[in-house]
Amino acid sequence: MIVLLPPSETKRAGGDGPPLRVEALSSPELGPLRDALIGELVKLAGDHSACRRALGISPSQHAEIERNAALRSAATLPAISRYTGVLYEALDIGSLRGASAARARARLAVGSALFGLLRADDAVPAYRLSATSKLPGQPTLAARWRPLLEPVLAQIARSDLVVDLRSGSYAAFARLPGAVKVDVLAEHSDGRRTVVSHFNKAHKGRLARVLATTRSDPDDAAQVAAVARRAGMRVERRGNDVTVVVPA
Repeated sequence: MIVLLPPSETKRAGGDGPPLRVEALSSPELGPLRDALIGELVKLAGDHSACRRALGISPSQHAEIERNAALRSAATLPAISRYTGVLYEALDIGSLRGASAARARARLAVGSALFGLLRADDAVPAYRLSATSKLPGQPTLAARWRPLLEPVLAQIARSDLVVDLRSGSYAAFARLPGAVKVDVLAEHSDGRRTVVSHFNKAHKGRLARVLATTRSDPDDAAQVAAVARRAGMRVERRGNDVTVVVPA
């Protein structure tokens, strides 16, 4: 089983790993586009105004431009430790030990606007590039990634069940028929259900932790739901769609 996470806009600074080696990342067939995007970001960092427009950042976020300027020389961290934010706080990978940590690192993957797809231990620098960023003179990132990323994910899905926790903008990078899709709904006292907004990522992070560490190896949506229920989560399943139901 592979649990496919969205990235986070926020990323941990620094690192203790050597500079990025694109050729050492998993899914090497994605290397040419990874390298092209890195080159474009480094060049763009030389024009601060254009960089802010492309990345959708403000003048107060100048550090993000500096991160991109240093992409080829900055220290790295494992991808699963690089990303921060609500989902990753709930996942809390740093608290795992022994066999649980090993299972999680084998099962977790991250969709990325810059790298396409990362496995947990891929060593990457901090960067700024979102799914909706618009690099000058280029097609959308989704249009650039889709032809390369869809075959890679399809190959993974032939041997492993994929639980897709990506947000819509990152899911647009590659369709993945047959994956288990997860939604989070809040149930009100009168029975109404509404989409969870603010805490959606936290609930997905908790589910990711449960799935990444379970001793079982689910191979369909029913087994994914069963693992979540054993962990005390309230879930419903319809086909390949799993819904986590939480109190409003």
